Amino acid sequence: MPPAEPTLAGLPNPLLRYVVATRPPFLSVTLVGCLLGLAVAHATGAAIDATKAVVTVVFALLAHAGANVINDYYDALSGCDAANTDRLFPFTGGSRMIQNGVLTLPQTARLGFGLFALVVPAGLWLAAASAPGLILIGLAGLLLGWAYSAPPLKLVSRGLGELVITASWLVVVCGADFVQRGAFSWTPLLFGVPFALLVANILFINQFPDVAADRVAGKRTLVVRAGPLEARWFYLAIVALAYGWMVVLMDRLRLPGAFGVAVVPVLMSLRAGRTLLLHAAEPAQLAPALKLTIGSALAHGLLLCGALVAAGHALQ
Repeated sequence: MPPAEPTLAGLPNPLLRYVVATRPPFLSVTLVGCLLGLAVAHATGAAIDATKAVVTVVFALLAHAGANVINDYYDALSGCDAANTDRLFPFTGGSRMIQNGVLTLPQTARLGFGLFALVVPAGLWLAAASAPGLILIGLAGLLLGWAYSAPPLKLVSRGLGELVITASWLVVVCGADFVQRGAFSWTPLLFGVPFALLVANILFINQFPDVAADRVAGKRTLVVRAGPLEARWFYLAIVALAYGWMVVLMDRLRLPGAFGVAVVPVLMSLRAGRTLLLHAAEPAQLAPALKLTIGSALAHGLLLCGALVAAGHALQ
């Protein structure tokens, strides 16, 4: 059975309400993105500083939490979450904290922007401990997290959500690597692309149950623009690009065969894609595909981390 939506009676502790509003289970993709960046840094010969690594992970999670809350806030303003009767909680339709009366709009706004504000001093400290270029990476991450749903840009409403998510998780991977390396490198970007694309596919498939509400609220996502039956093919295109990139990367960089484990989760993506092809216009049937899509992204990232760590400093 899916978990029950949050209610004021079910969350009597005020602090717990704020924690739940950040949607903690979905922060796992940022944790894996940070681990991937650290694994790339290790595999290319960088000495891993444990303190800087922990600070990087903690504040990347806070930034993602802030982005989740800010997205909830602007989706509440647009009315799309309130109108979403086809949602598959907890995957789509937002956290339901505002719609169910657990938090008010002002409380949600203060939480989201407050979390963003907490990231700034940590980013400055990490930049001082590594290199000033980290400030650019951090600013890019915060800008993308805000511009995804906030006016006037509202990039997800312009059909650009997938590009924003891909760029955001490339920032996560490259940022975690940069803190350890102290310089920009193409290597984390190359290894981060498949993972970032798979994270973008989580956003993409989540738009299918939300399509009717998004259309009513004027949130013109890629699925709204193309329509569910046409858009379903984009899912498989993203899967092909992500795992195809990984295969080409293995060939061009002459990576050990052990890196092939990072391609195995394609089976989860293909199973999810089959479900989407059959039920793109039937939101209630898509829950298994949503879970498999999340699982594919996490499994790919973790398996790639394992391969990079096992390779030692082979990428120097």
